Amino acid sequence: MNTFLAVALTGLLSVTALLALARLYRGPSLLDRVVAADMLLATMIGAVGAEAAVNGHATTLPVLVVLSLLGFIGSVSLVRFAAREDQ
Repeated sequence: MNTFLAVALTGLLSVTALLALARLYRGPSLLDRVVAADMLLATMIGAVGAEAAVNGHATTLPVLVVLSLLGFIGSVSLVRFAAREDQ
C-alpha cells in the first residue's frame, strides 16, 4: 500500500510539473509564465514536503521555508514589474 501511494504521488507530481513546464514554455504573456513558474515551485514544495513526510524527518523544513519565501518574493516582484511596464 505504501509503495502504491509513493508511485501515485510521484506520478501526479510529475504530471503537474510537466504541465507547468509546458505553460512556462508556451505561455503567451509574461503573467502566464509567472503563474506557471509559481506552480512549478509549488510542485517542488509539495514534492519536498511529501518526501519529508514519507521518510519521517524534519530536516527539510528550512528548505521548505526558503522555497516558500522565494516563490512569494519572486511572484510579487514580477507582478510589480509587469504592472509598472503596463503604464
